[in-house]
Amino acid sequence: VGVDSKDHVFIIHRGLPTLNARTEAGLAASPPTGDCCAAAPPILEFDPEGNLVASWGGAGEGYVWPSSNHGISIDHKDNVWIGGNGTCPPDSTNPACPAGTIDSHLLKFAHDGKVLLQIGLPHQRTNSSSMTSFGRVAKIAFDPAANEAYLADGYSNKRVAVVDMDSGNIKRFWGAYGKTPVDTNMGPYNPDAPLAPQFRNPVHCAEPANDGLVYVCDRPNDRIQVFRKDGSFVKEQRIAPRTLGDGSVWDIAFSRDPAQTYLYLADGKNERIYIIDRQALEILTSFGDGGRQPGQFFGVHSIATDSKGNIYTTETYEGKRLQKFVYKGTGRVPRGSQGVPWPRR
Repeated sequence: VGVDSKDHVFIIHRGLPTLNARTEAGLAASPPTGDCCAAAPPILEFDPEGNLVASWGGAGEGYVWPSSNHGISIDHKDNVWIGGNGTCPPDSTNPACPAGTIDSHLLKFAHDGKVLLQIGLPHQRTNSSSMTSFGRVAKIAFDPAANEAYLADGYSNKRVAVVDMDSGNIKRFWGAYGKTPVDTNMGPYNPDAPLAPQFRNPVHCAEPANDGLVYVCDRPNDRIQVFRKDGSFVKEQRIAPRTLGDGSVWDIAFSRDPAQTYLYLADGKNERIYIIDRQALEILTSFGDGGRQPGQFFGVHSIATDSKGNIYTTETYEGKRLQKFVYKGTGRVPRGSQGVPWPRR
């Protein structure tokens, strides 16, 4: 989920393959089996009231659409950037998805969907040292003053990569603790083992703050790592460190006050949003729970804020949902979990 300069909200989804054929794709069947439903285009734009104002995306001339699009971000010029986390089967005979290759590029579009730039060579293989391709980019964030984009790279590579926003050229990259990234598989996360010397996949966000610090989501390692823009390591914080499987640190967004006092962290395994003191990296409170009702989550995957401080979340797997949480200001709240903020209070 991303937000533009007009507080319009953009989401990206994967369409028909993600719909339940029995209950959600009847209109798309041939012949149709019901009035509901058919997949919308991959990119949807909503106004602040939730009205759909534009839709576009998918394969087109002059670029390669990812085999599995992933992540959408809007830069300071309202251009739209997407990554991809798809893989091609080792026995693939499809020329559009060569055997053993991955989504190794990203795309930059104008606000109306006109393609502006394809960054990186498509259909490459995992290589965290590559200067010409990526490894299933999860998310993109921006430093407008430096004209740089930060890539969470990603689902195959184990690094943060920084590119020039105009040319797409890679300027620098780093792994966990600012070290050279290594593609070795470290096996599953063990909360009782020493802290991992490398990122595990996926590296799920890399967000530069206004003060020059960069916050990285090392999702399966249940931690945030903080760096300077040159990749030098500053500190880290574990979040719900006994979380296994998909991990706890899925995505972050900053509060919209000038100091960006708070981090909002989406945890799609434990189904909650943490509110964290950005400087201390201390969890102050959280809200949400697992479920289908408003204020509950099913795989809360991405988070963003608009100019008014409102929070937007999207959900993966069977969640398939966008939610908006209206900013009400600051005040006393329970430490620990606030539970589900619904009905409205």
